[in-house]
Amino acid sequence: MRNETLINITWKIGAIALALILTTLVLIAADAPPLAAYINLFKGSFSSWVKFSDVLIAWVPLMLVTSGLLITFAAGLWNIGIEGQIILGAISTTWALRLLQDSTLSPVLVIILSILAGMAGGALWASLTGALKTFGGVNEIFGGLGLNFVAIAFSLWLIFGPWKRPGVASMSGTEPFPRTLWLPALEGMRFSPWSVALAVLGILLVFLLLKGTYFGLRLKAVGKNPKAAYLLGVPTWQYMMVAFIACGAFAGAAGAMQVTAVYHRLIPSISSGYGYLGLMVAMLVNYQVVWAVPVALFFAALNIGSIQLPIILKLDSSLSGVIQGTLVLSVLLVEGIRQKFMKKK
Repeated sequence: MRNETLINITWKIGAIALALILTTLVLIAADAPPLAAYINLFKGSFSSWVKFSDVLIAWVPLMLVTSGLLITFAAGLWNIGIEGQIILGAISTTWALRLLQDSTLSPVLVIILSILAGMAGGALWASLTGALKTFGGVNEIFGGLGLNFVAIAFSLWLIFGPWKRPGVASMSGTEPFPRTLWLPALEGMRFSPWSVALAVLGILLVFLLLKGTYFGLRLKAVGKNPKAAYLLGVPTWQYMMVAFIACGAFAGAAGAMQVTAVYHRLIPSISSGYGYLGLMVAMLVNYQVVWAVPVALFFAALNIGSIQLPIILKLDSSLSGVIQGTLVLSVLLVEGIRQKFMKKK
């Protein structure tokens, strides 16, 4: 058992080394000093508490999204519609805040209700993808992508239509909410410890669900072989729907955090690509919940650290996307080689 663990770790280190080699070659091709680029990526994320707090701000929605995706992956589902579910979560949160901001309810209760509304909105949007798959026979990839475009169009219509700023429709989004309706943050900073607590609670729930419950065991059975699970008495389509709804609720919570803790309003790019990034994180950890936390933190650090590249080295900040994609591709490539090697052995 110890030898097997050592072999697996060796393969993972090999995948990371391959990713660094490929990324270094890209930097050299772009006439950029690789070592300086890596150092600035690190400094841009961890050189001060303020910068690290920005990493945590990016980590929260990414962690929530990844938590939800681990549930759908366990059920053998590719929830590509996660981006739209984040957007609907943000829209639902904004709707609740607009509805309740002038009420006699306490600000704390309004924030809680708005987050719950965001989770409900994300879950509802995810259930549409699930319904298209289970009742309409539409592959969840195509159904999810289509609903992503609908969600984006819906948010833009609201921002430039019914919810536009008084007298002007602006790309900066809707009218900001009062500070009393912002998720409490540390003094002088944008970072909210409450949002981090929610993300930690989310990944713990997923870990317990998939590792220590009968439901999680049956969900994995559906993901491994739906026909065999059905013959053994597992209601497969019901489990798939629950997986979609649970993932949508996590995505909706991520959208709620974007509204209540980060932007304090609805903006056109409210999802910030965290849905697709979460897909990469989930694939990179090979659906293992324990590894999701550090890997998501690493990806969040790349996103924040890349801001330094155009400022200091005159490089495009999209380099972090190259590193992320190369890392995932390397891990998948090495994992495929490993499986083929182990089968031959």
